[in-house]
Amino acid sequence: MVSVIHLGSSFRQVLNYNENKVKEGAATCFEAAYYLKEADKLSFNQKLGRLKQQASKRESVKVNCVHISLNFDPSEHHSQDRLKEITAAYLDKLGFAGQPYLLYEHRDAGHPHLHIVTTNIRNDGSPISLHNLGKIYSERARKEIEIDFNLVKAEDSPKRKANDIEPVNIRAEYGKSETKRAISSILTSVLKAYKFSSLPELNAVLKLYNVIADQGSTESHVYKNGGLTYRILDKDGSLLGVPIKASDFYNKPTLKNLAPIFIANDKAKQSGKKALRTAIDLALLSPKTTSLNRLIQVLEQGGIDTIIRKTKDGTVFGLTYVDHNSKSVFKGSDLGKAYGTKGILDRFEPAGVSTGQERIILQNPRQHAPEKGSTAANHSSLPPQFSGPDYAPDNSIAGQLLEELAQHDANSGSTPYELSGKKKRRKKRKSINNSNL
Repeated sequence: MVSVIHLGSSFRQVLNYNENKVKEGAATCFEAAYYLKEADKLSFNQKLGRLKQQASKRESVKVNCVHISLNFDPSEHHSQDRLKEITAAYLDKLGFAGQPYLLYEHRDAGHPHLHIVTTNIRNDGSPISLHNLGKIYSERARKEIEIDFNLVKAEDSPKRKANDIEPVNIRAEYGKSETKRAISSILTSVLKAYKFSSLPELNAVLKLYNVIADQGSTESHVYKNGGLTYRILDKDGSLLGVPIKASDFYNKPTLKNLAPIFIANDKAKQSGKKALRTAIDLALLSPKTTSLNRLIQVLEQGGIDTIIRKTKDGTVFGLTYVDHNSKSVFKGSDLGKAYGTKGILDRFEPAGVSTGQERIILQNPRQHAPEKGSTAANHSSLPPQFSGPDYAPDNSIAGQLLEELAQHDANSGSTPYELSGKKKRRKKRKSINNSNL
């Protein structure tokens, strides 16, 4: 089981979220603890009024709305009575025994999960401390609950943990899904899972799922006021539908709220930089990587998306890498000059270097692959470690590189002079006859 806690000050907003799920048939409210009526007999205002009345006993506390989700392994299927027992035990261990709460069962994800809406203000007006509520108290409570109710432990199925969100596997499609709900689902997953340190880097991920965070033009009212909207894109990247203000979403992904996330992510994502560089280097060394498009395809096979930024006339001016393995997003230039636009494009084009009277042409070895049937293409011409009856070609990128280097050594036809063992011949100097001066 995995628990996720959200704290806020708007009961109405949280209730609207859950009640809209009920209207859509994607959720059921089946418990109203410490209410005067059963859950199915309560109106929206009665549900809201009870929580607000409880919170009003200590009006000086502004963060008084507690929204918790309990997520179970996909293999688990519990009855509603069992879910009520689990919830009551969890809240008791969390220090919320006796607090009024609403319990919703949601059916809008690939795993069973509950949503709990409650308050941290007690009957006597004293507040329940929210400090380290999720990090310490909830974590301890959920581990005890797993043992008490014989639940699948989160640590036993890391690939299916509800809080270890995989890359979003569904794109928003205008006209085929409710716009706000589709964008909200994608935002929740991306903001929680990926490490990006700027708005363009966030958009690099969102655009993979046909969504964009839009500031508008520099002359627009939204841009001048530091606003942000979210919109759906079509397959060609054109904007569709009506923009939705960032403040209208539950998690409020406004520019102001994103700023501290950018700062924290900039430090957190550095651990993934080295692995990404290595992956790009290996992809470039592959004989199959003969163009930028082929590089993008090779990287994609390794779980890395490459987003190209172009001018209106089609000129490439920026590359951004989304590494789904480390959940990190980097501009190419942030990885180093060799991984920026110019550095990458230069690897696919011959470059001339002038050295005195010589002109050495540096060419991509992939542009001169040996023809089929040539000596260099025959394994029998390779050194012993790359030939013989036990030799089998290594199709990995590293293996292809080693074989290519071995083929070059086996067919170069010459040995560097310093390693030849030959003595250098000295030219005889003509003697100068002083008498001729």
